[in-house]
Amino acid sequence: MKRDDLVVYLNDYLRVAEIEDTAQNGLQVEGPEEVTKVAFAVDACLVAFEQAVEAGAQLLVVHHGLFWDKPYRLVGPFYRRVRTLIEGGCGLYAVHLPLDAHPEVGNNAELARLLGLKEARPFGKYHGVEIGIAGVLEPPLEIPALIGRLIQALNRPPVRVLAHGPAKAHRVGCISGFAVSMIEQVEEAGLDTFITGETSHAYFHQAVERGLNVLFAGHYATETLGVKALARHLEERFGLETVFIDLPTGM
Repeated sequence: MKRDDLVVYLNDYLRVAEIEDTAQNGLQVEGPEEVTKVAFAVDACLVAFEQAVEAGAQLLVVHHGLFWDKPYRLVGPFYRRVRTLIEGGCGLYAVHLPLDAHPEVGNNAELARLLGLKEARPFGKYHGVEIGIAGVLEPPLEIPALIGRLIQALNRPPVRVLAHGPAKAHRVGCISGFAVSMIEQVEEAGLDTFITGETSHAYFHQAVERGLNVLFAGHYATETLGVKALARHLEERFGLETVFIDLPTGM
């Protein structure tokens, strides 16, 4: 299909213009006019660009794009990244918060679905938009069993578990990536268990003192879900060939 038609569809479907973000979401590097194969990855990095070109993709869709809230000089590694795309005939499309928040193919909607959360609802405001999903486990699930379900959903083990809430998880919230700073909103939402990507030392006692279970399943791992779901959506809607480029960081 035409690249511009695909970009218009993605911008509309993902509500790119409606969601404030520090990322410059949308088409970041133009690429060929015709698209038959789309690659997907979490991060805009050199190896992802090289593999997208090697796979014969005319467009690469990523969650973490090249351009954020400041200008970048085309020198060093940044130049090599852009050169690889241009010389390889591959465009770049980035979608950050809109992919976290999307109700159908979003990182958090997918994670909630895989975990079997019922009564799913948006929660967790960031830049004025609720980007997370909260729901209930019926029946409540013991924390080791929830860990097992999370490992199965992501095909990767959680990085760390802080079990300072009930022995059984009942009211659960999911926000992918680095969302531990939103832990106050977890408590305000009446949740007992929070699943996010990564943490830092500063938030350890926040979980303890709020009496919460917090499962850190990896920034990368929790953000593979949205790009994979978006790939399936484009395959079904437009018949495009897709490929997922898996480049785990261990974080």
